[in-house]
Amino acid sequence: IAGTVRFKQELDEILPESLPLLDDVAALLRAQKKLKRVQVEGHTDRLGSKRDNLALSKKRAVAVVAYLVEHGVSRKRLTAKGYGETRPIAPNDTREGREQNRRVAFTILK
Repeated sequence: IAGTVRFKQELDEILPESLPLLDDVAALLRAQKKLKRVQVEGHTDRLGSKRDNLALSKKRAVAVVAYLVEHGVSRKRLTAKGYGETRPIAPNDTREGREQNRRVAFTILK
């Protein structure tokens, strides 16, 4: 899945520019019934408190799951997990790195 799910700053509200990507994800999951369990993972940069980042990352993952369910994906196939700032994929000392770390990832569990 290529692309980034974007949210309003410091909120769990999905930005409209991300809806086509999530529509594609929903279509893929509806078509691929062999994917029995997918984890939606929320990640943040390190700005803010660890506790707040963990909560925000979980809320964002839950928001993505809710969107996918609203668009025909069985809730039984999805789980949401927030990792906060614990799993960076880029350095947090640049704007570009922090932007890469603010992400939602999809992991096939089964």
